[in-house]
Amino acid sequence: MIESITLDQMRTLVAAIDEGSFSAAGRKIGRAQSVVSQTISGLETQLKVALFERIGRYPVPTEAGTALAEEARAVLRQAGQFRARARDLASGVEPEVSIALDVMFPIEIFTRAVSGFEANFPDTVLRVHVESLGAVIQPVLDRRSAFAVSGTVPLFSPELQPERLLAIRLALVASPDHPLARASDPLSAEQLSVHTQLVLSDRSELSQGRQFGVLAPRAWRLADLGAKHAFLKAGLGWGSMPLWMIQADLAAGRLVELRTESDVWPEGDQMAMHALHRRDAPPGPAGRWLIAHLREQVQKCESGGSHASI
Repeated sequence: MIESITLDQMRTLVAAIDEGSFSAAGRKIGRAQSVVSQTISGLETQLKVALFERIGRYPVPTEAGTALAEEARAVLRQAGQFRARARDLASGVEPEVSIALDVMFPIEIFTRAVSGFEANFPDTVLRVHVESLGAVIQPVLDRRSAFAVSGTVPLFSPELQPERLLAIRLALVASPDHPLARASDPLSAEQLSVHTQLVLSDRSELSQGRQFGVLAPRAWRLADLGAKHAFLKAGLGWGSMPLWMIQADLAAGRLVELRTESDVWPEGDQMAMHALHRRDAPPGPAGRWLIAHLREQVQKCESGGSHASI
């Protein structure tokens, strides 16, 4: 009976372990709770081992269940690699390529990289989702996007294969009318913490319980970088922005860069941007073409001397 165990059963077991309940597992894999429960029960019968203790409100994984889930993960990874290899051998082009793009990535570089996509892949639909923080990475983990371009390195998981593209500079800025902009000496962390900081919020749960660059106890969280940009220019707080996006504002005096003590915000603070895909699901020909052209456009930008403005 063990020989008849399916990948679907393994996927259900892993989802049940990861999500903590059969109902949550069902939502993740698109099955009813009753189907998840029946699948797990059938698997226990085939294996002749209890995978969960059904006590209390939620099933609790047994030691055997946890151990076998790890083995199932390895099998599913290998199956994914097998499928990817078969797809490559068949040279099949994806009908659709979905990309999750970090809002911090220079959009001009991205649009130049995409410019020849339709001519090379006329039958492939391109979908681009612009997000921030963990919401860039989550679609790749969930297999909803072929790859992501992200700069939130602390959230990268072992399931992902990163490929460095470039580093962008982040600058701390405020409106020229903001009290911090009138400081004559470099600002300390204590001085910054007195004023409202504007930060991006994460639409995913990947960064739950973690803070990235939050220095002030009073922080307003915005889900959109454009809204944060507008709030900064309106003098509603201070915060970091990618330099490439605000150069015109700095030149026109709509924003000013805040000088800080060296241990607060290192001058030229860099965010490394990477292309990311699942190790067990590398992009197909169209996705690989896009990553290669992103790298090509980055190299052109850097060799042309414009990297200082990134």
